[in-house]
Amino acid sequence: MTVESVKPEAPTVPELREPPLAGGGVPLLGHGWKLVRDPLAFMAQLRDHGDVVRLRLGPKTVYAVTAPALTGALALSPDFKIDGPLWESLEGLLGKEGVATANGPTHRRQRRTIQPAFRLDVIPEYGPIMEEEARALADRWESGATVDCTAESFRVAVRIAARCLLRGDFMDERAERLCVALATVFRGMYRRMVVPAGPLYRLPLPANRKFNRALADLHLLVDEIIAERRASGQKPDDLLTALLEAKNENGEPIGEQEIHDQVVAILTPGSETVASTIMWILQVLAEHPEHADRVRAEVESVAGDRPVAFGDVRQLTHTNNVVVEAMRLRPAVWILTRRAVSETELGGYRIPAGADIVYSPYAIQRDPRSYEQHARFDPDRWLPERSKEVPKYAMSPFSVGNRKCPSDHFSMAQLSLITATVASRWRFEQVSGSNDATRVGITLRPHRLLLKAVPR
Repeated sequence: MTVESVKPEAPTVPELREPPLAGGGVPLLGHGWKLVRDPLAFMAQLRDHGDVVRLRLGPKTVYAVTAPALTGALALSPDFKIDGPLWESLEGLLGKEGVATANGPTHRRQRRTIQPAFRLDVIPEYGPIMEEEARALADRWESGATVDCTAESFRVAVRIAARCLLRGDFMDERAERLCVALATVFRGMYRRMVVPAGPLYRLPLPANRKFNRALADLHLLVDEIIAERRASGQKPDDLLTALLEAKNENGEPIGEQEIHDQVVAILTPGSETVASTIMWILQVLAEHPEHADRVRAEVESVAGDRPVAFGDVRQLTHTNNVVVEAMRLRPAVWILTRRAVSETELGGYRIPAGADIVYSPYAIQRDPRSYEQHARFDPDRWLPERSKEVPKYAMSPFSVGNRKCPSDHFSMAQLSLITATVASRWRFEQVSGSNDATRVGITLRPHRLLLKAVPR
């Protein structure tokens, strides 16, 4: 036997496995009924079945990812794109031509158009507007009066977005319209995602008519904003001007539908997520007065007797940590989906081409494997010496990779400034009729948070 005749054996390639099927499905609806009945608990318990789990939503098989590392791989891999049940349900609101739903070269071009508005060196220019709106929010409240946190949170979120990015005026009435409409739209879209019974949603039922009216009002609101800008003949240096003057890949002006969809993507999901987060921050300040007191003491140590300013935000360590911890426990965006471009692998499991993948930041960010005392509100877990213990991708409130929210620094600045401003002026107590239980739609928000404002 010669040396040449001895051939090394080829390394054994482990065969890709099929993910386990979650229990509890029912005929026709599959697991959709659980995602309607108690979605947060259902998504959280999937981790007990494995890192990747199969679900049935109607006739479709969907793959749920429960491990932080795999959600990071999902977001960063070119094998997966923005698509799936969530984005299909959102197309009625966001359209198919906005930065939130586009993929490939179109998405990259759109990012280049909007990204300059959110550069770190540009955000301080928005500081005076954020200060004005945060102070106006705190000034509107009266001692002992009841604060409707839903209306107030939307009002400040919409006004900051409109004044900073769209230079919009007369936004109070529009903020109220946006608040009412988005509550209906996001709840209806969630049902359409988890129970894909298309023909039923076209029937003239009261719930369907209410949904359609709310969706139409959202699009009308955006059309009003665009038409007002064009009629004014003004071209301020803002994001709306950039969109109206943007060019496509051929050097031609982008179409009316893309402009519309881009403004929708800026105004509606951003306002919904920021407003929902403000609601949860107010709930946290009421439930944990010890942290509200720490925020006030921190503001006094930094700002002294003057009102807290945008330039103080980076020094407000505990205030920022309160915001981050509120987002960990109550992420506005609690469910996300992707679609496999081709047959691929994830965590040792085979993912077929065209398969839909779903994961829950809510479940990931409350995983006891990643967080000690995972259900406890503990802002100090974000101190530098402790935050190193949190696994990578176990906290990604603005996503990662090329789908990372371009307004992450803009949003954090306004959230921290609002938290500092209101906590330094007011204490909060829940009142009769308040319901801070979680209302589940595409986003999470309290059902009806009512607080009494008590001067400090």
